Amino acid sequence: MSIYDHFRPEEAVFVDKVKEWKEYAEHYHKIKLTDFLDPREQQIIKLVIGTHADVSVHFYGVASDAERKRALICPPYVKPDIQDFSMELLQVDYAVKFQEIEHRQVLGALMSLGLKREKFGDIILCEDVVQIISAKEIADYIIMNLESIGRAKVSVRSVPFKTIAAVQEEWKEKAGTLTSLRLDVLIAEMFNLSRQKVQLLVKGGLVKVNWKTIEQPSFECLEGDVLSVRGFGRSKLLSIEGKTKRDKWKVVYGTRK
Repeated sequence: MSIYDHFRPEEAVFVDKVKEWKEYAEHYHKIKLTDFLDPREQQIIKLVIGTHADVSVHFYGVASDAERKRALICPPYVKPDIQDFSMELLQVDYAVKFQEIEHRQVLGALMSLGLKREKFGDIILCEDVVQIISAKEIADYIIMNLESIGRAKVSVRSVPFKTIAAVQEEWKEKAGTLTSLRLDVLIAEMFNLSRQKVQLLVKGGLVKVNWKTIEQPSFECLEGDVLSVRGFGRSKLLSIEGKTKRDKWKVVYGTRK
């Protein structure tokens, strides 16, 4: 059985990249620091490297429950320090009494600076606090150039990791029965939308599965997949419980805004 049999076809390119990182650490006895990785990419790295005796992998994202993290792939005798992950925590200051800032606005403002998404990690919004976890190599650029988010004028400064805001993520667990595990069927159930509406959203590039845009309504989903719909929120297929007597899939999923 090929290693690629364990992954979806569209993940093959990233699997090849991980294999190159693994060989680099193994053969040259050097450390490979990755950009920020989404949870699915982190999972792929763990599966590819596995319990290989000559290579180890470590993840860090500043926040204890960080979603996006950088990885250090290195020889097993290397014990990385937090500084080896080369990150900074940036605090966004703005007139909190007069302005509100949303996650999508922060993301849009960073992308408008010409930054790649993999160069910064989680964007944290907790009450009036806005923080950005950034790769150290672009932190000064953000500090100097990020002057507005939405309609709010902002300034950015570097702060110690210990000041990171604590965000409690809440999932609302639900159960449902589905005719299939197609993407459009799942989203219709999870967000209480019509199939026709969902298909328009999918084809419009507004739906992601495991942080990757999917434009095929017939895309087959698997247990553990994270689905997000722009403007509606995020949901996770927590478990597939089998089929009913009427040949429908029984599923459990979590949703959050």
